Amino acid sequence: MFKNIINLFFPPVCAGCHSFLVSNENVICTLCRHNLPLTNHHLNPENEAFKKFYGRIPVEHTSALLYFHKKGIVQELIHNLKYKGQEQIGTVLGEWYAEDLKNSVTIQSVDEIIPVPLHKRKLRERGYNQVTNFGNALSESLIIPYNPNLLVRNIYSKTQSKKNLLNRSDGIDSIFDVNFTQKDHNKHFLLIDDVITTGSTLEACSHALLKIPGAKISIVCMAMAHS
Repeated sequence: MFKNIINLFFPPVCAGCHSFLVSNENVICTLCRHNLPLTNHHLNPENEAFKKFYGRIPVEHTSALLYFHKKGIVQELIHNLKYKGQEQIGTVLGEWYAEDLKNSVTIQSVDEIIPVPLHKRKLRERGYNQVTNFGNALSESLIIPYNPNLLVRNIYSKTQSKKNLLNRSDGIDSIFDVNFTQKDHNKHFLLIDDVITTGSTLEACSHALLKIPGAKISIVCMAMAHS
């Protein structure tokens, strides 16, 4: 009842187009869901996201749910998730993508889901990691433990300085590290993030995870930048 009263004065709007949601819609309106650019990566093991990491890191699986275009619906969703506190977007995308990934034999062998971490200072500033709800939704649907503590970010940086650091071979392995014990050996880790762009952040995270003896890496993201 209280929720109905709140909705009466502050009706929920679509996170993609900001139109009012009707009673059977959740976070994203039906029209936006219909217009979202799906990659269908899960249907092709050697998709473009997987190929992006050829010769860079050994990956078992790589995929993204959506294509990210400048000024498109997906950019609006990711912006609202990342900077406007609309964490429920991550939940919706995680539940959606989990249904596609359930049939992947490779994903079925994953032992833990690992988010790309924020630096502690950035986490305090933003108040949340934008991939947490995405990871928790995947975890619940796929019945795979979510572990936000294994991978850590050592360096706080603004976006541009992070890009510069990631482009320097002497800095890439200093950004992330792992806190692991023997129980983490020989595990298959599913690394998750919001958007695959250059792949440098995911590559740096993978280098850190591969310090664990016997580690295997797969990557799943909400979206992938597409020209």
